[in-house]
Amino acid sequence: MTTTAAGDPLLASNPLLEPWNTPFGIPPFADIRPEHFRPAFERAIAEHRAEIDAVANDPAPPTFANTVDALELSGDLLDRVGGVFWNLSGAHTNPELQAIERDISPLMAKHFAEIGMNEGLFRRVDALWQAVDALDLDDERRRVLDLTRKRFVRAGAELDQAAKLRLGAIIERLAQLGTRFSQNVLADEAGTVIPLSGADDLAGLPEWLVAAAAGAAAERGLSGHVITTSRSLIEPFLQFSTNRVLREKAYAAWIGRGESGGETDNRAVVAEMLALRAERAQILGFRTFADYKLEPSMAKTPAGVRGLLDRVWPMARARAAEEREALQNMIRSEGGNFELAAHDWRHYSAKVRMAEHALDEGEIKPYLQLDRIVDAAFDTATRLFGVTFQERDDVPVYHPDVRAWEVKDRDGRHLALFYGDYFNRPSKRSGAWMNALRSQHKLGGEDVRPIVLNVLNVARAPDGKPTLLSFDDARTIFHEFGHALHGMLSDVTYPSISGTSVPRDFVEFPSQVYEHWLMTPEVLRRFAVHAETGEPMPQSLIDKVQAARNFNQGFATVEYTASAIVDMEFHALETAEGIDPLAFEREVLARLGMPAEIAMRHRTPHFTHVFSGDGYSAGYYSYLWSEVLDADGFSAFEETGDVFDAGLAARLREHVYAAGSKRDPAEAYRAFRGRDPEVAALLRKRGFPTA
Repeated sequence: MTTTAAGDPLLASNPLLEPWNTPFGIPPFADIRPEHFRPAFERAIAEHRAEIDAVANDPAPPTFANTVDALELSGDLLDRVGGVFWNLSGAHTNPELQAIERDISPLMAKHFAEIGMNEGLFRRVDALWQAVDALDLDDERRRVLDLTRKRFVRAGAELDQAAKLRLGAIIERLAQLGTRFSQNVLADEAGTVIPLSGADDLAGLPEWLVAAAAGAAAERGLSGHVITTSRSLIEPFLQFSTNRVLREKAYAAWIGRGESGGETDNRAVVAEMLALRAERAQILGFRTFADYKLEPSMAKTPAGVRGLLDRVWPMARARAAEEREALQNMIRSEGGNFELAAHDWRHYSAKVRMAEHALDEGEIKPYLQLDRIVDAAFDTATRLFGVTFQERDDVPVYHPDVRAWEVKDRDGRHLALFYGDYFNRPSKRSGAWMNALRSQHKLGGEDVRPIVLNVLNVARAPDGKPTLLSFDDARTIFHEFGHALHGMLSDVTYPSISGTSVPRDFVEFPSQVYEHWLMTPEVLRRFAVHAETGEPMPQSLIDKVQAARNFNQGFATVEYTASAIVDMEFHALETAEGIDPLAFEREVLARLGMPAEIAMRHRTPHFTHVFSGDGYSAGYYSYLWSEVLDADGFSAFEETGDVFDAGLAARLREHVYAAGSKRDPAEAYRAFRGRDPEVAALLRKRGFPTA
């Protein structure tokens, strides 16, 4: 990284380094340019390093205040600069930001690795932990101390110097590779378009999808219509298109992201990451990377994860086989003389659903308007937790598509600021996520309120037309808003345990349980309103939606569970030297008996959850683990006969959404539910046998 000289006017006028005199202390996005980030990161890292050194070298005996509190309060400027940068790098990037990201990612990884292995700092934390019974700590501070010490141990604080040096080099290299992986996927997705030329290519596509394809072309400076590999475009194309040859071409482009053979090919990146992760784990005393990653989770061990996956897989595979036969029968009934293929599944599944449930996506979609579903997510939070939302047009945004709302608690007190960034664009990575520009905490006597974002990739409607959603898109809005609530309702003292800073296999519980309210008649009747007539979704259609909720669950469970199993198998290797990731993927799927007509939900070369950083590595199972919690947890509301039961909602807020990581997640769930979760609730939700 290039060091900015003292007195440089760029540094002197850098908005990232000046007070933000904006509403709610929001970043002044319009004033921030890519060239501001390097000097801002340099200053922020230097300040953080000085703060850490002051704590580690404090001559006074360690106390909770001069060690743990001081550590928690350090790095404020780095948090501020990083919050802006990492949000832009995912939601609205450009070549300049990507070049900075390639430099900053390993630098940040090295910086935090050095903190985690700081011997003087660890000695002070360890001394407090050894004397914890004499410190008279409340439960939250005792929890923070325990988690802090564990983070140091897991970072390598107890290693000898040679091992620390090798571990630091591994962490720095992994950061470089994770950045390359995500940028390769983004480049592949931005650069891959399937042109639709003429009536044959548009055959079967509903008007809204034709309009979305025209919008995707215009956004890229092209004429006519194109389909991209964004899920919100490619999945409906595969469902509606009657051009089987073109469906095959589009499907191949979609599942082939990241393995083009060119500069964006991710196979070598994955191979190196797997080898380095295995080495990292063994340096830290673990047999495999999966053992290392799962130690602080609810599952605890790879065996704990496999116990759930192995129970669900055979049921999912058997159900998928039944579904496959129904689709093949539909092909035969139409006079087709070909075997069902992966690029056919969504197309014929829609036909079978229509035949079995008289339910067509085209009938549902006009009732699912983006703005109305966002309002439904807000209203659900109001009814459950008493919070209200007021749109603000006076706050800075980083893109014209972005909207902002002030969130207030039931007493009118400012609670948070929420950003919604819903439409896809070439500058945004695929998928959907929640992010925080600022997290809640109350340390140091200040009640710091969060700034939270939801970022999605919905296909935009033409100007003047409402954007219509699939049910999957609508569920995603509720899902990500559940994450947002986890950040906004947080009510803890310490930043390190705030909001979504919980084990990976618990963090999906607040988001997934929130999805359930979308499917309730109370929400659908009020917010599922026809885009043209203004009429609410009729009860007959609601009944059909409810009756078909388990339709195609074999397919959905197989594609997800296969991804989770492949992730776990990759990271359960004791060594991955010389691995061919795609050959390994094929071997695992063959052992599972993976149906040929279904692909993993996220194939290895574009599995950003797992390889774009360490977030969900050896952790993609978390969605299914959390689904046990969400299915069981929502059943508590159903058992009362009132899905907005005030008493249960209060317990859900207190022990889950507001609690951060103040207690072990199993204890938090029991405090809400009154007992441990039951796997049978998950099986019932997916329509599988519970015996």
